Amino acid sequence: MIHQIKETAFWHLKNLGGKRTSKKLVVFSVDDYGNVRLDSPQARTNMDAAGMPCYSRFDALDTLETAADLEALYEVLRSVKDSKGNHAVFTPFALPCNIDFEKMAADDYQQFFHENLPDTYSKLEALQPAAYQGAWKLWQQGMAEGIMSPEFHGREHLNLILFHDKLNKKSPDLLTALKNRSYTSISEEGYPTISSTAAFDFATTDQLEPMKKVIQDGLNRFEAVYGKRSHYFTPPVYSIHHSLYPTLVQNGVTHIDLGLMHREHQGNGVYKKSLNYMGKNTHEGLQIMVRNIVFEPTEDRGIDWVQYTLRQMEAAFRMKKPAVISSHRVNFCGHIDPKNRQKGLETLKKLLQEMLRRWPDIEFVSAQQLTQMI
Repeated sequence: MIHQIKETAFWHLKNLGGKRTSKKLVVFSVDDYGNVRLDSPQARTNMDAAGMPCYSRFDALDTLETAADLEALYEVLRSVKDSKGNHAVFTPFALPCNIDFEKMAADDYQQFFHENLPDTYSKLEALQPAAYQGAWKLWQQGMAEGIMSPEFHGREHLNLILFHDKLNKKSPDLLTALKNRSYTSISEEGYPTISSTAAFDFATTDQLEPMKKVIQDGLNRFEAVYGKRSHYFTPPVYSIHHSLYPTLVQNGVTHIDLGLMHREHQGNGVYKKSLNYMGKNTHEGLQIMVRNIVFEPTEDRGIDWVQYTLRQMEAAFRMKKPAVISSHRVNFCGHIDPKNRQKGLETLKKLLQEMLRRWPDIEFVSAQQLTQMI
């Protein structure tokens, strides 16, 4: 009971600052779509046999969304309508590019090559037709219906500094992953300030300059792949240095999604913390958005995720804030284990039904729509 009281107090406190609205707006901000992490069940088996550990559920279960993943997700999103007659909508923070595994293999893993997402899907349709036949068409269908409204999550979901260094050293973990058409279970030992999946992590500030071109290229490729210019950005793992903000602004980004407490690396292992709130403006001209609710239904925390999420929403609405629900694609992936997808989507459906029962006047909106409404 005391723990719940402390939790509730914290949820109210984190909704104190920033813009408010009398409307009960609900956004699902879901990271990692479009990204190849784990190729297939066979790839996981091969990497297990090679002694590559699963550091997290992402290493064990996170795959590029299959046709079955998208069909099942759409069924849940279409199963409800809000007070305005709108279905639930996902804002997938998505990547337009993946590793070109075939080109890297042909080059004997000498350098990094990437490809656009439709090319990735085309290859997977041939390699794994049971899983990926028609998946890209389903993606396009979801966007046309308005139940998938993607925004920018970087060009690819990997750190090129670590990647190039490991490639030069012929690190067995990276090469094993690449030979299994995957980028997962990568050790970060020896890289104290860099996460293998955080595209904009760095060790020293001189490594930031090349990232500007990656951002520009990534935004252009995002538009080519998803058919829309993204004005809303969430950096992978929430990690980015403010010197990259002007590049975002120059390329049309107006909003950046950061954590309530943002920990920014200054270089050489020195970090600076800042407190964020919804609508806070940066000196460079970006407006900060903050997710105020966590929903990770396949993460085993020993909690009832529906009730836990509803309690967070209750605090947000009481403080006249939209409910910006943070989640990850891994919760809705079934390529490795169909039971994982089933659990995630059953929990999502219960959450949608219960929030509509409690608050009949809620409105489902995309992240971009939210920026226009508040």
